[in-house]
Amino acid sequence: MSTNESNEQTLTDRQGHPISDNQNIRTIGSRGPSTLENYHFIEKISHFDRERVPERVVHGRGAGAHGYFEAYGKLGEEPIAAYTRAKLFQEPGKRTPVFVRFSSVIHGGHSPETLRDPRGFATKFYTEDGNWDLVGNNLKIFFIRDAMKFPDMVHAFKPDPVTNVQSMERFFDFVSQSPEATHMITFLFSPWGIPANYRQMQGSGVNTYKWVNAEGKAVLVKYHWEPLQGIKNLKQSEAEQLQGKNFNHATQDLYEAIERGDYPAWELQVQWMSDDEHDELDFDPLDDTKLWDPEQFPMLPVGKMVLNKNPENYFAEVEQAAFGTGVLVDGLDFSDDKMLQGRTFSYSDTQRHRVGTNYLQLPINAPKTKVATNQRDGQMTFSIDIAPGQNPHVNYEPSTMGGLKEAERSGEPHEPYYSAKLLKAPIDRPNNFQQAGETYRKFEQWERDELIENLVDALKGCSTVIREQMVKHFTEADKDYGNRVSEGLAHAEQQLKNSGHVGTNPANEGMELASELGHSTDGY
Repeated sequence: MSTNESNEQTLTDRQGHPISDNQNIRTIGSRGPSTLENYHFIEKISHFDRERVPERVVHGRGAGAHGYFEAYGKLGEEPIAAYTRAKLFQEPGKRTPVFVRFSSVIHGGHSPETLRDPRGFATKFYTEDGNWDLVGNNLKIFFIRDAMKFPDMVHAFKPDPVTNVQSMERFFDFVSQSPEATHMITFLFSPWGIPANYRQMQGSGVNTYKWVNAEGKAVLVKYHWEPLQGIKNLKQSEAEQLQGKNFNHATQDLYEAIERGDYPAWELQVQWMSDDEHDELDFDPLDDTKLWDPEQFPMLPVGKMVLNKNPENYFAEVEQAAFGTGVLVDGLDFSDDKMLQGRTFSYSDTQRHRVGTNYLQLPINAPKTKVATNQRDGQMTFSIDIAPGQNPHVNYEPSTMGGLKEAERSGEPHEPYYSAKLLKAPIDRPNNFQQAGETYRKFEQWERDELIENLVDALKGCSTVIREQMVKHFTEADKDYGNRVSEGLAHAEQQLKNSGHVGTNPANEGMELASELGHSTDGY
């Protein structure tokens, strides 16, 4: 490639600035918190947040329900106050109202609920200290570990911008150049990639958060929802059979279960570890592509959630429900997880764009406690966040004329210390393949067989370069894993050449079948 051609294809931002690092947000040290002057990242993610109006860019297809969370008052067998001062967890039997939205990630608002895709599992807790949003997925890990890559990942997974058809070649083109995605791909292309319904589906916060106690001491935590109805997943063939009958099956299943009084329930389990770098581990605990070994960091129950009421209006509640990873209450805090840091800006920014400046005044999003702010006006304002007795002329703080006052501290602040360079760098313990191999070996035989079959079917329409890179990643994870995918592709050799179609293999087969099954008729 000539120098001129190379310059013409250099990535820039919309100001025309060449981008030399499109993989890492700027952080204090390689694993530290991100900083607000991340101009390239904020420009990139804020544009991405506004790519669809009014449907969500991701998590477009969803279903939801109301219910309650009942606290156990303990972390396992220990008093929970030793770990967090968050009020909703303290008293055994204490109930907090919740609203949950389940969703699929990549596909649009009316897409089939049988498609291979992570499922969203977002919970809004209406606590006495205001709202807490626990925003997660059904799988406990993610494709990437740095928020800088999120818009690129979603673009690769979404339909082609020219054909408007999803392409496995585009999907695996990105994944083959992102080795950290190998673990998530192993889950996604196994039966875990198609939950049978929402009621029998796990949930996870995915990100690493912190809990803070009254003394200001913090621990790292991960959240997991375990369905008390058990877990069910679908094979690809079963999903295709189901889709031919009902592409809204999960939404219908959830609605009807609640209507007949068969209320689904999940136990909230928490893993914790001390708030440090944990050099003894072969991975960074802030890495979203990794699981914490439950034998080393046990899943400890902290409460139970029950969904017992369907929405009265789908649009007003499910569609306008707005979640954000930055919506925390006292006693809960952020870790330096790079995906969490990026999502915390992106999610609430998206809601202000998608639903509107005053999205938090909508009943589904409004906290069930007092709101008093100095924020005013904006599109669709229908109330003023004013406190009883507050001087309506004073919408600022501090003031001596009857304005709002700062709250008293509920405990000692958590003040982590940092001493590191401000830089763009990946974490220093990527270990991209070990846990993918461990997951592969833990699968039951039928799950491994399904995984290989699904991967071969998806990869056979990809270029040789992409297929070879993916086989290399699978082999790094587990030799048998790589060999089986490689052998499967060799057996599918006749189908490896480009068929001239632009979609996934099942989509191409469906298109050809439609032309064969169509019936000719005269005009009218």
